[in-house]
Amino acid sequence: MNVTRGFTGRAREHNPGLPPGQYDAREDWPVLSAEVTPDIAPADWSFRIDGLVERPCTWDWDTAHALPASAYEGDIHCVTGWSKFGVRFGGVSLDAFLDVVRPAPAATHAVARSHTGYTANLPLADLTGGRAWIVWEYGGEPLPAEHGGPARLVVPHLYFWKSAKWIAGLTLLDHDEPGFWEGNGYHARGNPWEEQRYAGD
Repeated sequence: MNVTRGFTGRAREHNPGLPPGQYDAREDWPVLSAEVTPDIAPADWSFRIDGLVERPCTWDWDTAHALPASAYEGDIHCVTGWSKFGVRFGGVSLDAFLDVVRPAPAATHAVARSHTGYTANLPLADLTGGRAWIVWEYGGEPLPAEHGGPARLVVPHLYFWKSAKWIAGLTLLDHDEPGFWEGNGYHARGNPWEEQRYAGD
């Protein structure tokens, strides 16, 4: 695993806006990745939703950008202990993509896939209703590669390992299927406010 900062201990802060065990990273944004950062040009990026859907679909950079623009403004929380307040990601709500493919009634979960091969599992309910985005901007600028650019999934109400960098697609399933970190002992869902860091939490 490639680590810069973030796995070092910090004193706990008394801030009601912080989930348990978190600290405010302020201007810092630690870079934490399970893989080497890839070099993916926007022209080579694609995003596909398949599995239990009526109409599997693949978007390229231009067709994804043609969907209605949306943004997330709020907080993000990493399982390693840091949180950032007041971030702004620009992109498209995942609901816009799901409206095109029309999930089957049997679909309950999804596996997010990165262009690097990384995976993360998520309940479908955590990806719908304005709770998840495919983003390519951070603070009004193109999303840096080390933070998942050209595009990443953002599911801000869960720990940030669920927000797969270099997103390539989603496969909808009728069951839960562990992703990379979940298969290595992390919690299946990852709710920061319930401190669901590891299996059994």
